[in-house]
Amino acid sequence: MRLLIAEDDSLLGEGLSSALGRAGFAVTWVRNGKAAITTLDSNDFSAVVLDIGLPLMTGMEVLCALRTRGSNLPVLMLTARNSTRDKVLYLDAGADDYLVKTVDMEELIARLRALVRRTSGGDGLQQVSGLTLDLNRHIVKMNDVEVQVSRREFDLLHALVNGLGRVLTRSQLEKSIYGWDCSMDSNTIEVHIHNLRAKLGPGFIKTVRGVGYTIGKPAL
Repeated sequence: MRLLIAEDDSLLGEGLSSALGRAGFAVTWVRNGKAAITTLDSNDFSAVVLDIGLPLMTGMEVLCALRTRGSNLPVLMLTARNSTRDKVLYLDAGADDYLVKTVDMEELIARLRALVRRTSGGDGLQQVSGLTLDLNRHIVKMNDVEVQVSRREFDLLHALVNGLGRVLTRSQLEKSIYGWDCSMDSNTIEVHIHNLRAKLGPGFIKTVRGVGYTIGKPAL
């Protein structure tokens, strides 16, 4: 699952990125509100963690911009304020959840997973063309038969399902499963695709030459 963190505090941002990465999220970290908007405009995420006190654009401004555009991306707000009035303000503006700093990492991880489950239909299942992804248990089934996949293969399938009907480039898939800060071999995505085709059948993941990969019919 791909996660955007918008946090200007270096120590907290590094801690969040490290902890959430170990928990299985592919993390992208930005340090101001404008960078958050730009990144959200050009990439797909499962959820976003927004600090209220961001420079250039506040977390509240970023949240309002998202909801004005009609985005239903799950948003968890981080705030130093603990008053009921502030919490109501965030929720009324369209936030899905909030946590007060200093953040308990286990609670943050649990809340983010719950947010993603809600947006995937409540039971944590995503289904397309015979494929079932169980986001809660990290289980893959093809035509009701369980298929053993690695964590990275699961994340790649999740990215393709989220982008159903679109062609995703290698760069987009790399960012979806590794984030921006992880170096990798140039053919890593191709290796994952090869392995998944061997497990799911050669026709499930389609190659659009010179562009990328898709499942389902690409949007025109």
